[in-house]
Amino acid sequence: MKFTIGIDVGGTFTDFLLTDRDGRGRIFKILSTPDDPSDAVFAGLAEIADAQGLTLDSFLSQVDRIVHGTTVTTNAILTDRTVPTGLLTTAGFRDALQMRRGIREKLYDNKYLAPTPIVPRWLRRPVQERIDQSGTAISALLLEDVDAAVEQFRAADVEAVAICFMHAYANATHERAAAARLRASLPDIFISSSSEVLPQVRFYERTSTTVLNAAVGPILNRYLDRLTSRLDDNGFGGALLIMQSNGGVCAPEAAARLPASTLLSGPAAGPVAGQAYAGDGGYITVDMGGTSFEASMARAGTPAITTGATINRFAMALPSMDIKTIGAGGGSISWIDNGGLLRMGPQSAGAKPGPVCYGLGGVEPTCSDANLVLGYLSETFFAGGRIGLDAAAATAAIEKRIAAPLGLDVTRAAVGMYHVMNVNMASAIREISIERGDDPRDFPLICAGGAGAIHAGMIARELGIREVLIPREASILCAAGMLRTDLRHDLVRSYATPFTADGLDQKRLAGIIAEMEREGRGMLTAEGIAEQDHRLTYALDLRYVGQYHEVRVDGISETALAAPDFNAIKEMFHRAHDRLYGYALDEGDTMVELVNVRLCAIGLTEKPAIAVEPASPDDPIAALKGKRPIYLPERQKFADVPVYDGDLLRHGNRLNGPAIVESAVTTILVPEDFRLFMDEHGTAVLTDQSAEAVE
Repeated sequence: MKFTIGIDVGGTFTDFLLTDRDGRGRIFKILSTPDDPSDAVFAGLAEIADAQGLTLDSFLSQVDRIVHGTTVTTNAILTDRTVPTGLLTTAGFRDALQMRRGIREKLYDNKYLAPTPIVPRWLRRPVQERIDQSGTAISALLLEDVDAAVEQFRAADVEAVAICFMHAYANATHERAAAARLRASLPDIFISSSSEVLPQVRFYERTSTTVLNAAVGPILNRYLDRLTSRLDDNGFGGALLIMQSNGGVCAPEAAARLPASTLLSGPAAGPVAGQAYAGDGGYITVDMGGTSFEASMARAGTPAITTGATINRFAMALPSMDIKTIGAGGGSISWIDNGGLLRMGPQSAGAKPGPVCYGLGGVEPTCSDANLVLGYLSETFFAGGRIGLDAAAATAAIEKRIAAPLGLDVTRAAVGMYHVMNVNMASAIREISIERGDDPRDFPLICAGGAGAIHAGMIARELGIREVLIPREASILCAAGMLRTDLRHDLVRSYATPFTADGLDQKRLAGIIAEMEREGRGMLTAEGIAEQDHRLTYALDLRYVGQYHEVRVDGISETALAAPDFNAIKEMFHRAHDRLYGYALDEGDTMVELVNVRLCAIGLTEKPAIAVEPASPDDPIAALKGKRPIYLPERQKFADVPVYDGDLLRHGNRLNGPAIVESAVTTILVPEDFRLFMDEHGTAVLTDQSAEAVE
C-alpha cells in the first residue's frame, strides 16, 4: 500500500493528512515547534508511522509523495529575522526601496510611518549603468562600482544580495554581468536578480519583491536542506513538493531558486481544496486556525489570483492567491483599548503558552477561552480527549481582564468576545467579496480550520449566506488541498503598447509567448512532468490609457493570442473592470493598452480519490452522546442542546439546530434555525432555514 501525505505547518498546529490509493484519509495534528518547524514535521510523521504499526523508516519507504507547506519564509519577514542583505541598484535610485510609491498609504493616520526597509541605506549600493525602456543600453555598466560594493558586503557579512537595475525587464545584460561578478567574488552568498525574479514594469514592486526573495533565500535553503536530509536519512524515496503562494506546488530545487514564491503559501492550498467540495461553481473559503483567519473567493471554480499582495507592508508582486488574512484565531487575545472598547487580536497566544484553558501558562483570555465558557468546547473532549481544558481558569481570566474592567458578568463578556470575533471575520469576507464586486450571498461558505466551525454558522448569518460546507477534513483543509494541487510556474513579460492592430507588434508578441512557453515547459520537464501533462494558460494585464492600475484578464486562449481578437479581449477587459470598479469605458474612443503578458505553466499531478460513503438512515441517534448547556445567541441565554459524535455521523444523517457536533479535530456549532446534513463525502452541510436567509 502506498501513501501520500499533505503537511501544513501553522503558527499553532502542524496538520497532516494521510491518504491511501482508495482515497481513505486520516487526520493528525500536533503542536508546532516554531524554533525548528521540521521537529514538528518529524514528530507528526513518527506518530503516523506508529498508527500504522510501522517504524518511521518502513513507513516512509511506502510514501509516494509528500506535499509540504511551510511558513519559514513568512515568519522570517513578519518577525524581522531575515538574513543581512545588500542591494545593487542603478545610481540615483537607491532610495526607491524606502520611498516606496511616494504616496501616503494611510491618508487619515497622522502617525503613520512606512516600515523600515529590509536593506539599510548603507547596504543599498548605487551602480553606474542605465538601460532605457526599450532595452537599449544608454550607459555602460561600471564594474568598479560592483567591486566596491563587494568589499562593503564582505565587511558587513551579508548572506544575500538583491540586484535591481532600471528597465532590467527589457534587457537583463547588466544584471547578469553584475550577478556574475558577485558570484565570482562572493561565492557563498545568495544572489537574487530582478530579471529572474520578476521581469516586469513598476520599479518599486520589482525591487521590493527581489529584496524579499534575497532576504529569505538562505533561510529557506537551510530549512529545505535540513528537511530533505532528514527525510533521506529516514528512508523516504518518494517525491517532495513545496507549496507556493500561487496555489501550485514545485520541486524543492525550484523553491530554493525562487524562495519568495513561498512567502504567502501557508493558506494558499485552502482555496484549491474548496473546489473538491464546491465543484466548478463559485465559493468562499475561510480558514480559522489558532493564530489567524484567512478568507478567499473563487469564481467559476477558479480561486482569485493577485499580483498586489503585501507581507508585513512590503510589496510582493509575484502571483499569489487573493487571500485576506487577519489576526483572528482560537488563540486571539482579548483586550480593551484606550477608548474602553473590547478588541480581539491580532495578538495571539500561539502554541505556547496558548489559551488560558490549555493550562500551559497562558494568562491572557482568548477566543478559545470564551468558547469554552459559553459551552461550545468540551472540557474533556478537546482534541479527542488528548488535551483537557480548564474552564475555571478561563472563567477567572475573563473575569479579571475583561468582565470586571467593563462592568459585565463573565457570560456577557464571553458573549462579547465571541461576537467581536464573528464581526471581524465577516468583515474580512466582505473585503474579498463585496469590495471585489461580488455578493457573498451568492456563494456557499466552505469552512476550514479547527476553530472555524464554531463560528461559521453565525458568520454566515451575519452575511446572509445560506449554505455552509464543513468538510470532514476541515481542520486540516490546507493539508488536504496540498494533495490536490498541480505543479505551477507563473511567468511574466512586460510589453507596454496600445492594444490595437496598428499599435501591437504581433511578431514581437509571438516571440514573447514562445520564449515563456519554452521556459515554462522546461521547468515542468525538469520536475519530471511528461509533456502530455503540461497545461499552459494565458493572461494579459490591460488598462485604459492614462490609468495607473492595470486589470488582469484571464481565460485568454492560445488561439486568441496567436491572432489577437482585439474586440473579444477588450470586451473581457471591460467586464472585469466593471466588476472591480463599477464602471467600464467601453464606448467612444477610449483606448486600451497592454502592459504585461502572463503565462501559467501547469504540470498535472495525480490526485487522491475522494472516498464516497453509502447512504445511512436519516436518524443520527447512534451518534448522540448526550446533552450539555451552551449559550444560544438567538435566545441570549444558556440551554441544554444535544451533542453528537461527529466521527459517528454518516451520509444521509440529518439534524436540526441548536446542537453541537464534536469530533477529535473540530467542533461544529449548529445554530438555531440551521439544519445539518451529512453528504456522501462526509461533509457537514449547514443550511440556514430562517426567514431572513430565505429572503
